[in-house]
Amino acid sequence: MEYGFWKTKKVLITGHTGFKGSWLSLWLQHLGADVYGYSSPSPVSDPNLYETAQVSKNMESIYGDILDSSKLEKVIKRIQPDIIFHLAAQSLVRESYADPIGTFSTNIMGTVFLLEAARHVDSVRVVINVTTDKCYENNGESAQGFKETNSLGGHDPYSASKACSEIVTSAYEKSFYSHSGKLLSSVRAGNVIGGGDWADDRIIPDIIRSVINKQQLKIRYPHAIRPWQHVLDCLNGYLLLAKNMWESGEKFIGAWNFGPEDSSIWSVEQLIKESNHHLGNKLNWWSSKSEAHVHEASRLVLDINKAKTLLNWKPQLTIHQTIEWTMGWYLESMNNSIADISLQQIKNFEKLKAVQFS
Repeated sequence: MEYGFWKTKKVLITGHTGFKGSWLSLWLQHLGADVYGYSSPSPVSDPNLYETAQVSKNMESIYGDILDSSKLEKVIKRIQPDIIFHLAAQSLVRESYADPIGTFSTNIMGTVFLLEAARHVDSVRVVINVTTDKCYENNGESAQGFKETNSLGGHDPYSASKACSEIVTSAYEKSFYSHSGKLLSSVRAGNVIGGGDWADDRIIPDIIRSVINKQQLKIRYPHAIRPWQHVLDCLNGYLLLAKNMWESGEKFIGAWNFGPEDSSIWSVEQLIKESNHHLGNKLNWWSSKSEAHVHEASRLVLDINKAKTLLNWKPQLTIHQTIEWTMGWYLESMNNSIADISLQQIKNFEKLKAVQFS
């Protein structure tokens, strides 16, 4: 059913050169979609999944700034996409402290420009804005998990910018999209990990770099609690939502959480120890919790009951499988084709889904 659905669709992904954008591009290509990407000229890290997995090989990549509204509108009008996934963003908390203006501009006005351009193109029927679990007003008391109806907010510029992006999305849906037959939703995922992430200041790339370079890993908040999930689990949610929006309409518009089960909500320290086990205990790390650091939430948990109930979606990988698949990807990538490794993980994930619905 999914192959039949996506094989006839023209899909545009903004931010397709990023970590999640690259995995989404590969998966949609595998499903037979006609895939297009709009992103900044160079990926945010070197190396990166986009180049090493040759993501551009089976899609059209257009390079441009998400803040170039004129170019963005021309691209969407030329492509005439059916479905748009908006992933283009400044996605790092600590970078948002270094460049707050760039973060607010990209994450807020980038969303405005994308939604404004898409609403004037008749072919566009479904738009999904990818934000973050950090868009919630976090007072550290979310023991039961944030629901989609909880208040938005943000202590740091990144979180605040994504909360604003959510407000923009809601306003566009009510003011423009609901009157035009177009369908608009936002998705909020947990701490997404997986093979191919090489961005600075992220825990998994930092672990891998420390092992490769035989350097000590420095951890800021070892006891911080996060909803860890594999990149394919959250992307599965995005794809399922887009399909349901297309087929069933306004029932599926709005905000959606895609996070892990409660058993996958671990501390940073737990994640490091499990990862180290799969890497042959080659990691040397220490905590710098006594030093001064920029603010980061100590606990962040999502309530995913809405997606479970209405979309019949659920995480396929446990935290142990998530870490095993992630570390396995990096280990295999040292001697094998990264494109082949990534595609095989997508196929293995699809087999898990098939078992769920059998």
